[in-house]
Amino acid sequence: MKFLTSLVFALMFMIGSALAQDAAKTTKPTLILVVGANGAPQYEPMFAEWADRWLAAANQAGFHCVVVGRDKEIPTQTDKQRLRAIVDEAAGVKGVELWLVMIGHGTYDRREARFNLRGPDLSAVELASWLKPVDRPMAIINCASASAPFVPLLSGPKRVVIAATKSGAEQNFARFGDYMSQAIGDASADLDKDEQTSLWEAFLRASRRTAEFYTTDGRLQTEHALLDDSGDGLGVRADQFRGLTPIEQTTDGKPLDGQSAHQWHLIRNATDAALPSDVLKKRDALEVAILQLRSKKKSMDRTAYFQELERLLVELAELNAMGTADQR
Repeated sequence: MKFLTSLVFALMFMIGSALAQDAAKTTKPTLILVVGANGAPQYEPMFAEWADRWLAAANQAGFHCVVVGRDKEIPTQTDKQRLRAIVDEAAGVKGVELWLVMIGHGTYDRREARFNLRGPDLSAVELASWLKPVDRPMAIINCASASAPFVPLLSGPKRVVIAATKSGAEQNFARFGDYMSQAIGDASADLDKDEQTSLWEAFLRASRRTAEFYTTDGRLQTEHALLDDSGDGLGVRADQFRGLTPIEQTTDGKPLDGQSAHQWHLIRNATDAALPSDVLKKRDALEVAILQLRSKKKSMDRTAYFQELERLLVELAELNAMGTADQR
């Protein structure tokens, strides 16, 4: 009888743990970290180090982390099958941020770009198809060479897409992933001094450090990272900005990419961490509205411009004060 009682309690504990894990998956933001095929022995420790930095930052932020490509034992599924299953599972969650980081090598044959996995490779077309039913904010960071063709296929609403190269023709080993993994959890990359490093700030830091590497080493730069968060599938480079400010506006008068990515943070500051998700979304919308208003300043009546700016700033200040009050 005691054995049966113990068995019942053990089963209840296992069921409770499984339910708790499922609940965590639906409430926590998720990081899917994909480590591709090394290709050559010298790349294995590099990719491992980059992956460890992402995991350290995500764990510090309380993310639910899933890793593909680092199994010590031979898996029963290929990495491609495993990733497909993870993405399908992620599609069942709504509203919570999903980060997909891809570390490794890529190829492009002038028709199709691929990310090199152990076993069958993953094409940009396939990944776009897998992610189509996923209805949640997504940041997709492809740190591989020849990764630019992924951008137009993955671009869309509520998405930030980053590629290590500006075209599929940039097929040499990409170092951008190294600097990106350093920047995402680095407080010194915080350009606007709000005590947190945004995905946009990390992209700018990583891009500029990549360029510095080639200049210092006396090499021709063979990679130029792109970021798209406007949904147009085109993307921008860091050299189109001075600090956080675009050097010039687009020809249609719309601001360049970067606004949405600047609201993505792997590790949030204390104020933002204290804000409820609905308040954060409203705050983010206000910040975008202010930036869009400023881009229209020259075409607006001066009085109307400042009246609208004051209204938005007051509302933004009230939301920020709410977060500060919650911390006291």
